[in-house]
Amino acid sequence: MPYEVGASAPLSPADLARITDDLRPPPLFCPIDSAINPAARRVERRAIAWIDEAGFCADPRERAWVIATRSADFYARFAPHAGEDPLLSAVLWVYWGFAFDDARCDAGHFSSHLAAFVPMAARVQRALERPCPSEADDAYAQALHDVAARFRRTAAPVQFQRFVSAHRAWLAGVSWQIANQEAGVMPGLEDYLTMRLHSAGGEPTFAMLEIANGLEVPAAEMDSPVLRALTEMAIATAALDNDRHSLAKELSRRQADQNIYTVLLSRHTGSLAEAVHAAACLRDRILCRFLRLREATLPRLSSAARCYVDGLAHGIRGNAEWGLRVPRYLSRGSVPGEAGETPITWAERPLDDTPLSLPAVAWWWDRAL
Repeated sequence: MPYEVGASAPLSPADLARITDDLRPPPLFCPIDSAINPAARRVERRAIAWIDEAGFCADPRERAWVIATRSADFYARFAPHAGEDPLLSAVLWVYWGFAFDDARCDAGHFSSHLAAFVPMAARVQRALERPCPSEADDAYAQALHDVAARFRRTAAPVQFQRFVSAHRAWLAGVSWQIANQEAGVMPGLEDYLTMRLHSAGGEPTFAMLEIANGLEVPAAEMDSPVLRALTEMAIATAALDNDRHSLAKELSRRQADQNIYTVLLSRHTGSLAEAVHAAACLRDRILCRFLRLREATLPRLSSAARCYVDGLAHGIRGNAEWGLRVPRYLSRGSVPGEAGETPITWAERPLDDTPLSLPAVAWWWDRAL
């Protein structure tokens, strides 16, 4: 019998255990070497001190969940060779982004009222864009302005503006997500993938690679179809992995209204277990194309572009490793537990390796790239 994963009634512990046991997602296929920045622990300590100083957490419980994102471990895997201070700036935004996402995108008043979310998000975005602070900024806008000031000190103007544009795209994607939720609309697969390329936050996360690594990719390369395709595929792979990582957690909180599984179940008859398998196949198809295109493209890129594309690969692997162990996804109580160190079993081969025919993403397989 299909599970109604988007229903609003709370799940009993027995129901949650039954559903979680029935998921049994296959091991992830990810033939990319693992790497982590050696400054990760030091950056984590500095970032937690900044969180306390910034004051955007509403209470100790919210602070505990923000710290439980292990954002320093997360981004240290994206930029394993970055200097400590540039890495710290990126990590601060990741902590901020998770806090903002939890408080204003996935839960609370703004998450279900588009007319309230859009002006709030525009004010937050403006705090990132302008070089001067404003007394009207709320705690989230103030903290984001501080992160922007750090970026301005270390990044080239074009790198910073690329991040600003990516950040705007993220908030636009979240607006689409909230509009769907408010209207009770479940997107189809193509619309979901299009929305998730922005709403997952992957675009600003990967845009920080240039800032963290201190290498500016020439516009002719960064704006080329091949680098756009690689970037979008990295975002899509990570977003689908995050849907997988967060599913049990969202089921326990009854927040699973829009994810790859609810999308698949809304359009096809079948069980949640079958949707989990179909989603894993979809993810592997995208990753396999990324791996092939990356291998074919790297030899003809500049050193800065090669570093960026390597960062995309590090991000896919790092996001997968982080998501399989982070308390944000593994904890089931009202407060987060400790991070696990259980060895991860990786799949030796993909579940599927055929091109996608969805018009929005089929161009990733274009032979002209």
